[in-house]
Amino acid sequence: MELKEALPLANYSLPQFECGWVWLAGAGPGDPGLLSVHALNGLQHADIIVYDALVDKRILGWAKASAQLEYAGKRGGKPSPKQRSISLRLIELAKQGKRVLRLKGGDPFVFGRGGEEALALVEAGIPFRVIPGITAGIGGLGYAGIPSTHRGINQAVTFLTGHDQNGVTPDALNWQALAQGSPVLIMYMAMKHLKSIRDKLIAGGRSKTEAMAFVCNASLPNQKVLQTTLGNCVEDTEKAGIAPPAIVVLGDVVHLRHGLDWLGAMHGKKLQAHPLEGLALEAAQ
Repeated sequence: MELKEALPLANYSLPQFECGWVWLAGAGPGDPGLLSVHALNGLQHADIIVYDALVDKRILGWAKASAQLEYAGKRGGKPSPKQRSISLRLIELAKQGKRVLRLKGGDPFVFGRGGEEALALVEAGIPFRVIPGITAGIGGLGYAGIPSTHRGINQAVTFLTGHDQNGVTPDALNWQALAQGSPVLIMYMAMKHLKSIRDKLIAGGRSKTEAMAFVCNASLPNQKVLQTTLGNCVEDTEKAGIAPPAIVVLGDVVHLRHGLDWLGAMHGKKLQAHPLEGLALEAAQ
């Protein structure tokens, strides 16, 4: 087999961060090592960084020394800047000729309001670049040893948010269709209305005994994972002290954590080579 010489990174030209541009970048679920090269390039050349609440402060340490850091985090139940105000601020800074990095946790286009901010820039005539990030619904679960898809378990996965723009459980969602149509549900911002979500899914046909997992502070040193069931999730999260930020997953992929918890294995946990064997036996009975 002929081996091709690897292309040196030095031969790859990173995009130039022009004055008056806004880069909308995803910082990933938390671990600074999950940041993309493009996002790191933006950090090192931005004049001002407008960052969200879930951006790890160690990531901000990679900004150039002269960069201005401006907090624009939105957290449920806490005083937060209005989305319109954030968008107007990005426009204002870009019009001043600044290189503006809008740094968001996860991915800007996955429940991150990146589309809203980008459309505001379009309306104002501001040039922009989108830098995708690793969303918590994939990267966060990966750090918990739970894949979002697995052959033999699911050929579909659904991402949903636990509250709408008014802060309540989204009534626009067809909860019965979600319950019956998607073998794996991955939920963002679901903690506040967890009881309501549980009740809607059970009413829609999901089993109370179905596996469910909560991953708090995903990919960070203080990550915490709770495995439970749909029926017991409210009581178990209260007992375990599970609190936002958390990513929630419902479905049989949760059982794979017994075999794929690589972080646990680093601390002595014994993994199971066939974590689904018991599940298959139970389904056959």
